[in-house]
Amino acid sequence: MNPLPTMTNEYKRLTFVYYCSGHGYGHATRVSAFASHLLRLESRPTVHIVSSAPKHVFSDSVALGALYRNANIDPVIVQPLAYRVDRRKSVEVLEKFLLEKDLKVAEESQWLRSVKADCVLSDAAFLGCLAANEAGIPSVLITNFSFDSVYSYLSTPFIDEPPKLDLAADALCPPTHQAHGDLEPDVPISLEELAPLVSQIHAGYRCADLLLRLPGAIPLPSFAVQPGLPSPEWVDRQTRTFTSFVVNHLSQSPSSYKLHPQIPFPPAFPPKPLPREVRSAPLLVRPTDSRVYTPEGRSVLLTSIGVPAHLHDPEHTKILIVSFGGQVFHKPHSRSHSRTPSKAETPKDMLVELRLSTNGSAHPTDLAIPLADTQDSLIDPQTHAQALSDALKNAALNRPEEARPPVTAPATQNPPRAIPAHVALDVDHPHTRPRGLSQLRVAGAPPAAVPTSPRVPSQMPAFVTIPPTPRPVDGFEASEPNWEGGAVDGAEVEVRILPDESWIAIVCGVPKDWGREDGEELPENFFVAPRDVYMPDLTAVADVLLGKLGYGTVSECVDACTPFVYVPRPLFIEEHGLRLFLEREGVGVELSRAQYEQGEWANAIETAWHAGRAAKMRKRAEGETGKRMEEGARMAREIVEWAESWKAGVAEVSKDMVNVSELEKAPVGNLVLDSGVGRVKSSDGMGVLN
Repeated sequence: MNPLPTMTNEYKRLTFVYYCSGHGYGHATRVSAFASHLLRLESRPTVHIVSSAPKHVFSDSVALGALYRNANIDPVIVQPLAYRVDRRKSVEVLEKFLLEKDLKVAEESQWLRSVKADCVLSDAAFLGCLAANEAGIPSVLITNFSFDSVYSYLSTPFIDEPPKLDLAADALCPPTHQAHGDLEPDVPISLEELAPLVSQIHAGYRCADLLLRLPGAIPLPSFAVQPGLPSPEWVDRQTRTFTSFVVNHLSQSPSSYKLHPQIPFPPAFPPKPLPREVRSAPLLVRPTDSRVYTPEGRSVLLTSIGVPAHLHDPEHTKILIVSFGGQVFHKPHSRSHSRTPSKAETPKDMLVELRLSTNGSAHPTDLAIPLADTQDSLIDPQTHAQALSDALKNAALNRPEEARPPVTAPATQNPPRAIPAHVALDVDHPHTRPRGLSQLRVAGAPPAAVPTSPRVPSQMPAFVTIPPTPRPVDGFEASEPNWEGGAVDGAEVEVRILPDESWIAIVCGVPKDWGREDGEELPENFFVAPRDVYMPDLTAVADVLLGKLGYGTVSECVDACTPFVYVPRPLFIEEHGLRLFLEREGVGVELSRAQYEQGEWANAIETAWHAGRAAKMRKRAEGETGKRMEEGARMAREIVEWAESWKAGVAEVSKDMVNVSELEKAPVGNLVLDSGVGRVKSSDGMGVLN
C-alpha cells in the first residue's frame, strides 16, 4: 500500500458513492455490511448508496449515516421460476436498458459531480463504473462476479429442462404441476446476438480501476485477460463444472494476472495516477449477535419464533432452516395432531436487543427485495397471499368415486377436525385423502412434495402448499429415488422431508398467518420465523440450512459453520464459484431439483449434518470472535487509503501539468518550448495522453 499523503488543513472528508445492483439479496446485504465498516472508521467518510433495492434492506448502514437514493441502475435476468431463466425475455430487458444507457450515464455522472464524489464503489452495477469514468472519478468494483459473464452464459448449449417426476400413482397431482408445461422452451441465445450487447456491459466494467474480488468468485473478464468471454467456454460440457484452466486461474494470486489496460478519463480530466489492480477481499458478511451462541440468547431467539423451551437444547433437537431468499411458500400438511401454530411475529416482551445490530440500529427485514420496474421474477406479498388462498381453495382433490377405499377408520384415529366452509362434502360419500405427496409450492414455481398423512378416511381436503423456490447448478448427477410408478405390490412410497423426530424445521419468508389457513395447522415439527427475524442469528443456531446458492446465504453459512443443502440452478454461472468456495471453506450438499420437488430432503439434510457436525460444535463452543468485523474494518481502511492516494496523485499530476503549461508559455530567447513537453504517460502503458 502506498504511503498516505500528508494531511493538510485543506483536506476534506472523503465522499464515496456505492452503486448496488438490485438483482438479488446478496448484493444488498454485503453493500450494507461494507458501508457500515466505512462509516465506523475514525475518518468517517460520507457514503451514498444508489440502488433499485429498497431503502429498508440497507437500514444498518443508513442508521450509521449512509445516504440512500433509489435509481434503476442495472438490467436483470428474468426468472419465470426462481430456478429457471427466461433467456429471451432477459435479452429483451437488457436491450431496453442499453437503449437508455447513455442518458443514464450522463445523469449519473452529473449527479456524482454535484455531490463532489471522490470515489465510486460498485457491486456489480457496470453503470456506476461508466458514470464514474465520465465524471473523472476513480471506481472500485467489489464483487465475486460480473453480469457480462452472466449474460454471456445465456448462449450455453445446456438446456434447462424441468425434472421428470414419476409421482406415486395415487399421489396428488395438483394443477400447479402444469407450470412446467406453461413455460417457454429453453432455447440458447446465439453468440452473434449476444456479443454486441455483452460488449457494452463489459466496456462498463473495464472503466473500473480497482477490483476487490470477494470469496466465491468466478473469472472477472473485464480485469484479467484470461479466461475471457464468452463464458460458456469456462464450463466443461460433459461434467458441467469449471474447466481445470478456470479452476487454476481462480486459485492463483490476483497479483499474477495479466490485466486489460486502463481506460483513460475523458480529455478534460487529469490522467489516472494509479494503475489497475486486483486484490483479494475478505468475506463480507453481516455480523452475528454473540449472544445467540449462549444458551440464554439461543432460547430468546427460539422463543420469539414460537419454539417451546423443551426444544431449545442443541444436544437433543436439531434445527433445519428453510430459506430461499424471501420466496413465500405454503405449509406441508400436518402428519400429526393439530397444535397451536408458531407465532409469526416477535413478541413485544422478547429481548429486543437480539434484533438490533451491534450499533443499536434495527436490522433490515429479511424479506425478498421488491424488484425494480424491469424485474418480474417475484411477486409482492399481497399477490402471494392471494396465491396462498387460491391454492388452498383448489386443493380439495378427490379420487373418482370408484377408486375410493371403503370407510374403515382405525379405532386409534384422531377425531376429524372442523371442515373449512368452502369445501362441499357429500355426506353419502366421505372424502378420503389419498396417500401420497402434498405440495410445497411457490407461486409461479414447481411445487415440492411432502408426505401426507397415512391413508385413512378423513373429512379434510388434501392441501396444496407453496414452498421456497430453489435454483439448479450445473454439474451434479444426483441419484434419483426409484419411484417406479410409486408402488410395488401395493406398497406405498415413503418420502422423508426430515431425517427423524429429533429435527424441527423453521421456515422463513412467509406471512404471519401461514400456519392458520382455513383451520389447518402446521405439522408439529414446523415453525414460522417472524418476518423481521435477523438471518445471521438464525443461521447461527441452525444445524443445517436448506436454500438456494447465493452469496448472502453462503457467506452466512460459512461464517456460522452451518452446513448448507442447496438446490441448484443451471443457467447462473456465478454458482460454480460459490460451490468451489463451499468445498474449501464450508459444507455444501446438493439436493437435485427432482428430489427437492419430490420432497425427498432427509438424506441430503442428514449427509450435510454429519459432514459439518464437528465444525458446528467447535463454532458453538468458540462463539462470535469478531474476526469478520476486523477483516471488514481493515478492508475499509485500505479503500480509504487507496482513494486518498488517488486524490493525492491527481493533485500532484495537476500541479505538474500547470507548471509545464507555464513553461510552455515562457519565451526562451526567440523560441517557445514545444507543447509536447506537457504530455503525460498513461499509468497503464497505453502511450501518451494529452
